[in-house]
Amino acid sequence: MGDTPTSTGSPLLSLPGAVAAEAPDEGVAAHYGDLFREQRALAAGDGFVDLSHRGIVTITGDDRLSWLHLLLTQHVEQLQPGVATESLILSANGHIEHALYLVDDGTTTWAHVEPGTAGDLIAYLESMKFFYRVEVTDRTEEYAVVHLPAGSIAPVPADAAVRETAYGRDVFLPRTELKSFAAEAGPPAGVLAYEALRVEAHRPRLGRETDHRTIPHEVGWIGSAVHLQKGCYRGQETVARVHNLGKPPRRLVFLHLDGSEVTLPGHGAPIRLAADGEEGRQLGFVTTSARHHELGPIALALVKRNVPADAQLLAEGTPAAQEIVVEP
Repeated sequence: MGDTPTSTGSPLLSLPGAVAAEAPDEGVAAHYGDLFREQRALAAGDGFVDLSHRGIVTITGDDRLSWLHLLLTQHVEQLQPGVATESLILSANGHIEHALYLVDDGTTTWAHVEPGTAGDLIAYLESMKFFYRVEVTDRTEEYAVVHLPAGSIAPVPADAAVRETAYGRDVFLPRTELKSFAAEAGPPAGVLAYEALRVEAHRPRLGRETDHRTIPHEVGWIGSAVHLQKGCYRGQETVARVHNLGKPPRRLVFLHLDGSEVTLPGHGAPIRLAADGEEGRQLGFVTTSARHHELGPIALALVKRNVPADAQLLAEGTPAAQEIVVEP
């Protein structure tokens, strides 16, 4: 039998110590028995993370980059082969609907997206094809993405599409090659380790740091995923207006959580001012929390713009000190 997707998830869940992750990352390993060891390995440039639960979408055709340039928030019309970028698709009101992590190999644009979102993304892209010479394909059943941390010397197949960023490389592999790749890529690390390092780096994730009304300014996606000097995309008016006024309604913050608490506040846990106690007015919510191998319990949270930058907070009753990610 090949290493194709099954109802039980990734074939790498058969590796020693693998413990299956929960939503939204079900289908891959949360960890392989030692969360902090896995984090330390990734931070040192060793090992890999199985992200084969993510959706894979490809766009081919002579018009692919000029067409995507009209739809995406990022400037991709002249995207060079092998250059990684990330971009968003917004609603007409400027709210984030999709996040795409892109690379073009010279003939095909590859993107990985959040689990379960490829279908809706493709439906939107298909509705916008018109007369353009493009083909949009869901490759999730055939291909998987594996993350190698920055500094990794793990071998990568010469014909693989690779997104190389400051945080490492995302490698698009045929699913049939997952096990053979894993055998040479070093120790496996689960998505909990990957998420802890993402939180430490203040990097937003669709569906965690966003809800149905999030705009790019609130979570720090201006610059990395939104190009402010390009036009011609849905939601551009909101982006320009908020950028010129400088007043997004909410802002992303990084939290150092009280390490004496046994449990972490979950996604959606209310944020309040510590001075007001647990009965105070809710001012935001936790988006992602994690246990970090050096920093201890940490989190990202989305709070109202007018929350004082030096205020001590409560995250579902857990004392939390904030660091600014998005300026008030």
